[in-house]
Amino acid sequence: MSQADTQTQAPPAAKLSLPTLTTMVVGSMVGAGVFSLPRRFAQETGVAGALIAWAVAGTGMLMLAFVFQTLAVRRPDLDAGVYAYAKAGFGEYLGFFSAFGYWASACVGNVTYWVLIMSTVGAIAPALGDGDTVLAVVLSSVGLWLFFALISRGVKEAAAINRIVTVAKVVPIIVFVILALFYLKPSVFADNFGGADYAGSLFNQVKGTMLATVFVFLGVEGASVYSRHAKRRADVGRATILGFLSVFAVFASVTIVSYGLMPMAEIAELRQPSMAEVLEHAVGTWGKVFVSVGLIVSVLGAYLAWTLMAAEVLYVAAKDDDMPRFLKRATPADVPVPALVMSTLLSQVFLVITLFSDDAFNFALDLTSALTLIPFLLAAAFAVKIGWGGPQGQLVIAALATIYTAFLIYAAGLKFVLVSFIIYAPATVLFVMARREQGRRLFSPREYVILAVSVAGAVLGIVALALGWISL
Repeated sequence: MSQADTQTQAPPAAKLSLPTLTTMVVGSMVGAGVFSLPRRFAQETGVAGALIAWAVAGTGMLMLAFVFQTLAVRRPDLDAGVYAYAKAGFGEYLGFFSAFGYWASACVGNVTYWVLIMSTVGAIAPALGDGDTVLAVVLSSVGLWLFFALISRGVKEAAAINRIVTVAKVVPIIVFVILALFYLKPSVFADNFGGADYAGSLFNQVKGTMLATVFVFLGVEGASVYSRHAKRRADVGRATILGFLSVFAVFASVTIVSYGLMPMAEIAELRQPSMAEVLEHAVGTWGKVFVSVGLIVSVLGAYLAWTLMAAEVLYVAAKDDDMPRFLKRATPADVPVPALVMSTLLSQVFLVITLFSDDAFNFALDLTSALTLIPFLLAAAFAVKIGWGGPQGQLVIAALATIYTAFLIYAAGLKFVLVSFIIYAPATVLFVMARREQGRRLFSPREYVILAVSVAGAVLGIVALALGWISL
């Protein structure tokens, strides 16, 4: 490491307690996605399918949460969570892809927040449309860079704000569930039980909701990303489990109770945020306003948490020499500004891309989920790898988490697999830059195979887009 690099390193990071880590996990998970759940589920499934989907997703994500808890305890030497586990288990190139994919998913996920907030305001300002008009993108871009300025001030300030907004945004969600139960119509709920004609078979209904459930559970790994900030390493795993259990029942309840207020075909046609529209149908305009305000608070808090996590992943990967060295620079306030700049720029790019999407919000939501699947799969597989010879229960949990994540890749479908390749393959430029800086051979024979697969997938994806086989 050069003298200049040494001088730009941050001082020891601020240490986070168990309550703070747990709040950050909850803050990461309770975001814009939960406010969109009624419409997204109604587009895919009825009550029966929704119950099965949440059972599958809840069990699978709980297994992943246990995996992150186990890895935090068994490998306390690994920081940055998802990325570090992939690298330790399967080599530097796949570790790099894991870091980049997780980072990219956070950046695309931030786009969903701005699309949804503009769609919310669009209910009274038609020029914003569904959050995908030119004006909406311009205003969202202003928001991107204002948050960049805020986060640049330091992790401590951002974490304090996140604790406040986490409490504020949970309140309208709980109120929604209580009111929906009060106004629930048993006959409407019964009619929605089997699903509408357009939903297809029960299996297809469940499969169609999987990416949506992944999206709302993103953040379950948040404590492991911030492992270098934890006061006690054991708190990383505890915060992961506590955060997951805190939000699972809320997410499932938002979806299920909505089926008792309106026919699912009508819910499927609502504008986003659909939770606000559903509550308006039940209690009137004040319900829509109440939820809409909660959404805006939720979006701002979730955006804050995810931007921090995105920059953290790039920063730690650069410190491990898996990203170019300019990304390892941090301010005296422990803010990795170059990584923060790159995160904001990528979000800016995808904001512009939403102008060309048929359904900007759903596209960004699904792509966010799809990009995280490879990092999650590699982390779960690493837990299987180190589980041999250990407690049998941990091995079973790791195996279940791996199977669940593999099923999610299948459920994502060819479209999002190919689009993910288009994003992953060019990222290799950063890997090459890091290797050149270290004077190392660019690729090993095994890494050349991985490179060939990623490039082939990207080329196929571009051809599929150009020929109209898939669309954004």
